[in-house]
Amino acid sequence: MNMRSFLSVEQSVTGRRWVGPTPEEDRLAEAMQQVTRLPLALCVTLVRRGVQPDEAARYLAPALRDLLPDPMRLRDMAPAADRFLAALARRERIAVFADYDVDGGASAALLLIWLRQMGHAATLYIPDRIDEGYGPNVPAMQSLAASHDLILCVDCGTLSHEPIAAAKGTDVIVLDHHLGAETLPPALAVVNPNRQDEDGSLAHLCAASVVFLLLVEANRRLRAQNVTGPDLMAMLDLVALATVADVAPLVGVNRALVRQGLVVMGRRERVGLRALADVARMDQAPNTYALGFLLGPRVNAGGRIGQADLGARLLATDNPAEAQALAERLDSLNTERRDIEAAVRAAALAQAEARGIDGPLVWAAGEGWHPGVVGIVAARLKEATGRPAIVIGFEDGIGKGSGRSVSGVDLGAAIHRVAGEGLIERGGGHKMAAGLTLSKAQLEPAMARLGALLARQGAGTTGPSDLRLDGLLMPSAATPAFIEQIEAAGPFGAGAPAPRFAFANQAVSGRRIGENHLKISFGDGMGPRIDGIAFGAFDGPMGPLLETPGHARFHLAGRLELNSFGGRTRVQLRLEDAAEA
Repeated sequence: MNMRSFLSVEQSVTGRRWVGPTPEEDRLAEAMQQVTRLPLALCVTLVRRGVQPDEAARYLAPALRDLLPDPMRLRDMAPAADRFLAALARRERIAVFADYDVDGGASAALLLIWLRQMGHAATLYIPDRIDEGYGPNVPAMQSLAASHDLILCVDCGTLSHEPIAAAKGTDVIVLDHHLGAETLPPALAVVNPNRQDEDGSLAHLCAASVVFLLLVEANRRLRAQNVTGPDLMAMLDLVALATVADVAPLVGVNRALVRQGLVVMGRRERVGLRALADVARMDQAPNTYALGFLLGPRVNAGGRIGQADLGARLLATDNPAEAQALAERLDSLNTERRDIEAAVRAAALAQAEARGIDGPLVWAAGEGWHPGVVGIVAARLKEATGRPAIVIGFEDGIGKGSGRSVSGVDLGAAIHRVAGEGLIERGGGHKMAAGLTLSKAQLEPAMARLGALLARQGAGTTGPSDLRLDGLLMPSAATPAFIEQIEAAGPFGAGAPAPRFAFANQAVSGRRIGENHLKISFGDGMGPRIDGIAFGAFDGPMGPLLETPGHARFHLAGRLELNSFGGRTRVQLRLEDAAEA
């Protein structure tokens, strides 16, 4: 039997049914409040995370020392750490081969910084997205092997059998988190929580976290030799950035890594991140939004449409002048990327709608679509349709595509299977994001097969998902102090969404800002009004409706945040949905 809809909203402006806490969740939250004396809204959030009353204090103050796994739980960690330290001791030539995204760049930077602090330099190599594609390739590995004794492949390499075999005479260590095949490449060590012979308990780690665990083990072995290794806690800003930007779920140790990493980042000690924050005009303490939407896209911009190694070089540098130049270049490239993305997004959405968006998979493909933006556009299609989405750009008959999935649907496994069946040239990834390469002749059959595989997982069986709400608030209750209490359950992000509240029967005034964003002010006439913002609202029905609301009143739903501007801190609603009252 379905629960009664929240505020009787059966179909909102965006077509969703609003659902509040269940009676059982309300009872558990009230019981937790009696035991812990925490605010009821915070208790609802904790209950929805599965937190028990006796766990609340530890959850609100997660200690990394309690949650960090023993690095030796990962297969091949021992030979990887031994070989890494042997290369350092013998002053061997080390190369770091990294993916061109934030996770790859942060992973590379962790290794480069650690080695530099131990008095050893390493070579950075990041492949060009267009000319070389994702992961190790034979010419690059042959070239690196000719002049290096050890190659560390980070955020890539798990499926790179032929390229790793081509690195003759040189040891290769893979530090990755992408789904592995039944057989592993011929590397000295493959440290990957998503190997098929791992138990899956650490599958939520991004590559930077795997690298971090290698460095934890390296420091531990150095201590046994009475040698002090670099300060790893000071490197957690890079791990946090990678975790959020790679949309890794903020659960378990990931949550502790990001929470502590945000504290480290707030000190503004890393010159590259400080320069990037300044060009991005970050004027408040870093949070997961800043990592995911301000810093992450700029670090990514070099790999998407510019020089592939710019992001990693920025994160690794200790030179303020170089950091400033790199940050400005990445900011400029990010602006260029947004323009390219907008054109591809419009074409992809029109194509997908013409094909139909009611199936288990939404996809679009176009000639000359820049491979650096197809992943972002896939994410936009996924958000607009509530279905897994794939966007592919073709050049000279070869299509390079990227996909994004929805909760509960493992896109990486489906693409991996289609690759194994020979329906595409290659492909892989993880549950929520994956990539693929295919020919034009393979396009239609591959998409049909992927759709069938995703349908078996339940993709496309429902309309827009229910909007889950954590409670009802009056504008007067939405104070900075209240938001700070709620933030204690953070950080929020993938796998741990921020609490979402409803405001009932509000008078709204709105205006368009930028190309398609909506700025509103709302209130109930009994207290101060609150500002709200809805990004991309004019891509759907909410923007036009609330821009000219007339005398109608609305129920509003979204996530509360603190907006610091001009020295003032104000409450702001990140508006996600609305319904006529």
